[in-house]
Amino acid sequence: MARDALPTPFAEEVLDIVATIPEGRVMAYSDIAAALGHGGARQVGQAMARFGSGVPWWRVLRNDGSCADVHRDEQVSRLKAEGVRFTGGRVDMGTARWQP
Repeated sequence: MARDALPTPFAEEVLDIVATIPEGRVMAYSDIAAALGHGGARQVGQAMARFGSGVPWWRVLRNDGSCADVHRDEQVSRLKAEGVRFTGGRVDMGTARWQP
């Protein structure tokens, strides 16, 4: 799939949810799939990788609170600027996790 292709309907659903995550809160890839009721964490990750630059992508991370390796420094910086708490190098999912 070309990077400039239009988002799939699934990707549009993912982006719609990510766009609603409030500042200072986060969701895991699996949380987004659960909220949609279909797909999985990997499919959400693929949608974010291809089309997520226009939404607050830094608010989406792994279920254990760890950040993606590719943009880790920027993601951590943005989350800390929003007041997200970290414990042992990971986001404290108990306090930061958001459910739509």
